[in-house]
Amino acid sequence: MPSTPSRSLLKDLRKLKVAIIHPPDADGDELVAQLARIGCMVQVFWPEAQVLPPECGLVLLAVRPETLSITYSWIGTTDAPPIIPVITFENPVTLEAVLQLGAFATIASPVRAFGLLTAIAVTLSQSRAMRLREKYIDRLEKKSADQRVIHKAILILMETRSVSEEQAYQLLRSQAMSRREHIEVIAGQILRAQAVLSF
Repeated sequence: MPSTPSRSLLKDLRKLKVAIIHPPDADGDELVAQLARIGCMVQVFWPEAQVLPPECGLVLLAVRPETLSITYSWIGTTDAPPIIPVITFENPVTLEAVLQLGAFATIASPVRAFGLLTAIAVTLSQSRAMRLREKYIDRLEKKSADQRVIHKAILILMETRSVSEEQAYQLLRSQAMSRREHIEVIAGQILRAQAVLSF
């Protein structure tokens, strides 16, 4: 029977490293107990964690007055794990903090078993989807930048060699093939050479 996304996710949870930044109270104890039942590897920090454990895949962060003033250097970095805020009450300040964390789900206090697994599953799934989108956009942007470099190199060849656009492209392509380089690499070399000659 083929593996479904939910089964695959549940299997991954047993290898998930979770950092809990939460005071040692009933909610903190419940989070640790529930994550242990799921099979996650858990480390607890309080009042802050300026350095996360290696390969940390998820952070559960208590959003409270005493944590709102703390600046975590790892938040917002490219390899930062997703965060699930644990909130004790709702007000504009708490809501703003949750939005700034880019959270996909929250856990309400008092913490209960019901809803915790769903919050984790949604957060991990959406975080992975977002990272895939970001990689796709990065590839598109690089491809677009490469195309601009190639076009500029073609214009230089057309002017310096008095050839057509197609002939200039073929010259560029043959150089790339003979040197076993990507065409955008050769195009970049032409642009740099032109810049030096112009200077």
